[in-house]
Amino acid sequence: MELSRHNILTKIHERDEYLLVNLLSREADVLSAAEGARLVGGEHRDDAELVRKGYVVDPQEEARRYRAAYLDFVDARDKDEIQLFYVPSYACNFGCSYCYQDEYAAPPAGGPAAAPDAVLAAFFAYVDDVFAERRKYVTVFGGEPLLPSAAARRAVEGLVEGTARRGLDLAVVTNGYHLAEYLPLLGRARIREVQITLDGTAKVHDARRYLKGGGSTFGPIVAGVDACLAAGLPVNLRSVLDRDNVEGFRELAHFAIDRGWTKSPLFKTQIGRNYELHHCQGEQARLYSRLELYQDLYALVKADPALLAFHRPAFSVARFLFAEGELPDPLFDACPACRTEWAFDASGRIYPCTANVGKPGESVGTFYPERTLDETAVAAWQERDVAGIATCRDCALALACGGGCGAVAKNRVGTIDAPDCRPVRELLALGAGLYGAPDAPG
Repeated sequence: MELSRHNILTKIHERDEYLLVNLLSREADVLSAAEGARLVGGEHRDDAELVRKGYVVDPQEEARRYRAAYLDFVDARDKDEIQLFYVPSYACNFGCSYCYQDEYAAPPAGGPAAAPDAVLAAFFAYVDDVFAERRKYVTVFGGEPLLPSAAARRAVEGLVEGTARRGLDLAVVTNGYHLAEYLPLLGRARIREVQITLDGTAKVHDARRYLKGGGSTFGPIVAGVDACLAAGLPVNLRSVLDRDNVEGFRELAHFAIDRGWTKSPLFKTQIGRNYELHHCQGEQARLYSRLELYQDLYALVKADPALLAFHRPAFSVARFLFAEGELPDPLFDACPACRTEWAFDASGRIYPCTANVGKPGESVGTFYPERTLDETAVAAWQERDVAGIATCRDCALALACGGGCGAVAKNRVGTIDAPDCRPVRELLALGAGLYGAPDAPG
């Protein structure tokens, strides 16, 4: 018998205790300093409790359980709901300081005269044929899909009508500037959620997410959130954080709390990290590593626990563990590309996911004017998981990390067959310190 290779042991931040987690056996325990130090040194007792919880194992038996869990994961993923993104246009009315799409936009695959209605009809025909047996929903993406032009409105009308006719949910990713004007139209669809980005209160947000040519955007976005909630549409408010605006996150949280958003069951929040994707950003010093961002979020919440009414950071699986009292299933794959996520645009091209939609050279096929699919490229995305990435196979963190994002890995090293590693131990240490203490914020 020996220590499981899937044990994750970390000293809890600001506490003289350790957290021991094993995603394969779905067990977690807080250990004393002495117990933790003994395991750090590789010592263990073959007692019944350690064996029962899967911290001490017969390696061959653990390998069998790993294979069984992997097959269960693949089977569940093959039946999971698919998110189908559709980009009517890459046009946008914002000039955001950190936009990653500003250096590319896909040319029409069907030629300059490609008819938008015909392309959208081909998209729905493709969905009907290729994903007929799968649970699915459609997300309209951009650029900015909710522009005031007749062409933009016609595209959204087509998506509303096409999803409603098929009984599919429609989600919307928008900057929110013209959202209120679109609500009567969106009200005809079965809206899954409306994702809106707000990076701070007015001064902070307007310095980052401004109209092209300059101009404030905060007020219309806030009005759009108010209108969405009043209309009964779910809102997913996203904040993209870096060193320039993280201090303003507290003010945004209290703004949302005071406005009553956080009391609505239709309101939730999401954190995005500003990072380099596809092309260099001019101000690298503003960017956080994943760990640096969560270290600062930890400090903000410790100083002002009321922030948790607005957003509860995940800290890897720590939030789930302390909220649910159990661990999630082991994560063999964190990248949804070409499996539970596909992206389509009005050029007629198909992409693996939203992280590379519109980027030249990243398409894996076309749905208009003809259907094509690069089976080799698709297979590469579909085979990417922690069992197939060499550096993940023997990593104790793999079942919490899932190999990370394939698009980020490719951007960094030129291949998707590489990990986008997460600082799992450090994140768990912070999360256990925040959520696991006897006096932890509720």
